[in-house]
Amino acid sequence: MTSPTTDELFAQAAALARRLIERKETIAVSESSTGGLISAALLSVPGASAYFLGGGVVYTQAARRGILKLPDEAMRGIRSSTEAYALLKARTIRELLGATWGLAETGASGPTGNRYGDAAGHTCLPSWARWSGQRRLKPATGIVR
Repeated sequence: MTSPTTDELFAQAAALARRLIERKETIAVSESSTGGLISAALLSVPGASAYFLGGGVVYTQAARRGILKLPDEAMRGIRSSTEAYALLKARTIRELLGATWGLAETGASGPTGNRYGDAAGHTCLPSWARWSGQRRLKPATGIVR
């Protein structure tokens, strides 16, 4: 699978935005290796204030502690760049901002991978919903299901 182009990414964000607006739902985002690109795509859609509550780039331990308010104890048995860590970030940002959905990303953007041995391009992108726990984004379209 190749990486989406910027146009494809922004088209996926627009489709997700339409779905959130139709459902009167909101989203909060915690990013890492994407460096704010997910938030930028979501905010590029006119009317973003109807669904986007905020987020942050959580790239370091200091950012995790400061932005997500997650102490080191919350990380016991969890390492960065894993689904468990991404789920923790998604749930936490959703709870902190009171959103319907929490979306998180963690991984290794490259060019050489990360210190944990994950190859460049490795990513975990879960979402967490208020009403039923973990949800996933449909990868091909970015549409919440």
